[in-house]
Amino acid sequence: MGRDTTERSGRGRLRRSLNRWASSEQAHDRDLLRETRASGCCPIEEADERSRLELHGTLRTVTLRPRGGTPALEAELYDGTGSITLVFLGRRRIGGIEPGRALTVCGRVGHAAEGPVMYNPRYEFTA
Repeated sequence: MGRDTTERSGRGRLRRSLNRWASSEQAHDRDLLRETRASGCCPIEEADERSRLELHGTLRTVTLRPRGGTPALEAELYDGTGSITLVFLGRRRIGGIEPGRALTVCGRVGHAAEGPVMYNPRYEFTA
């Protein structure tokens, strides 16, 4: 009986921790969306394919993925509504392009198997 109580209290702590984490993620998403709207940029979930848009968000991942024998730096930009893959063709690295960095990008939105993509966007670091 003692073990059952311990397991339940352990699950309760885990559940509370997960709930706190989830609510902090939702708050972070709301803050990112607020920043996107304040900057005058389009939310990623509203980005139409083939449109030239300005998007704002935070980089989640940055990866080197060669395409057809040519180096390509890929970064996932997230704004609280969705994410888009930024592809910098011919680049192995770009100073400042790193996970957690806030960024505003401008370019044409395309679509790949993984979802929305923007090739060689203009970019500006934001605070």
